[in-house]
Amino acid sequence: MANAGRGIHSAAETEYVTTSTECDKQPTEELKFTALLFTCVAFSVASHGGALLHGGMSDWCIFCWAFSFACTLLVLLVEVFGLQTRIPVSWTNFPITVACYASLLCLSASIIFPLFFIKDQRLYGEARGHRIAATVFSCLAAVAYMGEVSLTKARPGEVAGYMATAPGLLKVCQTFVACIIFILVSDPVSYDRHAALKWCMAVYCICFILSMAVVVLCVGECTGWLPIPFSKFLSAYGLLAVIMYLTATIIWPVFQFDKQYQSGGQVSSKLIAVAVLTALNFLLYLADLAYTARLVFVSA
Repeated sequence: MANAGRGIHSAAETEYVTTSTECDKQPTEELKFTALLFTCVAFSVASHGGALLHGGMSDWCIFCWAFSFACTLLVLLVEVFGLQTRIPVSWTNFPITVACYASLLCLSASIIFPLFFIKDQRLYGEARGHRIAATVFSCLAAVAYMGEVSLTKARPGEVAGYMATAPGLLKVCQTFVACIIFILVSDPVSYDRHAALKWCMAVYCICFILSMAVVVLCVGECTGWLPIPFSKFLSAYGLLAVIMYLTATIIWPVFQFDKQYQSGGQVSSKLIAVAVLTALNFLLYLADLAYTARLVFVSA
C-alpha cells in the first residue's frame, strides 16, 4: 500500500512508470488482435445484413463496435511499428484506457442490440441470423477487452500508470455511465420541468467534464500543468462529486416519481434507468474517493 500511496503522489509531477517483459505483452497483444477481429465482424455483419434502420440505438451499437475497432487498430499499429515515443500521449495510460472504454462500449452494445433488435422482432432468415451473429461477436469482443484490462491493470504494490489503477479505471466507468444518462434524458428531454431536475442535469455535466478532464490529463501527460498537486486535486474533486451525486440520487427519483411533481402519465423505463444509473455513479464516485483518500493518507 505504501508503494501505491507514493505512486499517486508522484503523479502530481510525472506519470507513473511501468515496465513489462515481452512475455507479459504477448497475451495482451493476442487479446487485442482477437478483439479487433470480433468488433470488425460485429459491425460488418450488423450493418451489411442486419436490415437495420438508421438512427437511435442501431447507430449507437454500430458506433460502439466501430469506435472500439478503430482505437484498437490504432494501438496495435503503434505497438507493431514501435511508434510509442512518437505519439504525444502517455503509452502507460492510453492502451488500457482504450481497452476499458471498448469493453464498456461492447458490453452496452451486447445488452442493447438483442433487446432492441432481436427480442420481440418478427424477423426470419438471413436478417435475424446476422443480428444474432453480431450479438455473439459483440459479447466475445467485450470478454476479450475485459481480459486485456484484467491483465494490464495495476496489481497491489505495483507502480503503474494512473489509468491502470483502480481510481483511473473508475474514472472511465464514471464518464461512460454519464454518457448513458445523457442519452436517456435527452430523448425525450426529461429534465426541464423543474429546477431541481435541471440541477441533476448540471451534476451529470459538471462531474462528467471533470472526470473526463482527469482522463485527458493523464493520457496527455499534462498532470503537471495543474496549479496544485494532482493528488490534492483528485481528493477535492472526488469529495465534491460525491456530494453532488448524493443530491442527484435523492432529487431525481423524488421529482420524477412522486405524484406531487408528476405531469401525468406513466413513469417511463428510461426515467427509472436514469435513477438507477445515478445511484450507480454515486457509488462509483464514493469508491473512487475512498480509494484515493486511503492512498493519500497512507502516503502521508
